[in-house]
Amino acid sequence: MVNKIVLRYKDGKSINGQTADFFPNKNTFHFETLNGEIIEVNVELLKAIFFVKDFIGNKDHKDSYVDTISGGGRKLEVLFNDGEKLIGYSQGYSPNRIGFFAVPADKDQNNERIFIITSATKKVTFL
Repeated sequence: MVNKIVLRYKDGKSINGQTADFFPNKNTFHFETLNGEIIEVNVELLKAIFFVKDFIGNKDHKDSYVDTISGGGRKLEVLFNDGEKLIGYSQGYSPNRIGFFAVPADKDQNNERIFIITSATKKVTFL
């Protein structure tokens, strides 16, 4: 299955594209940019991988994070090293893993799910 994703690097750079071989327990995967270039991505260089509905999004959308995600796991707040906060639900957070999936607690977001790289987080708090 091919997934539309946005790579957000720890240095702030973002790239849109797709992948068919991302696995949460692997350190690298292949990524195809929108212009067709294939690159190998080192997960540790990333802040997060955003699995998106589309690449346009809604720049005017204000996150509310009040939705309940049935079956989404435990609600948590993620504080990234760069100061960004995200509130969502996760079934698999463990500080000893390379990363974990979270579903945003805002169903109107463009993000369907996010793979958060643990080393890019300052603090993860269960709510």
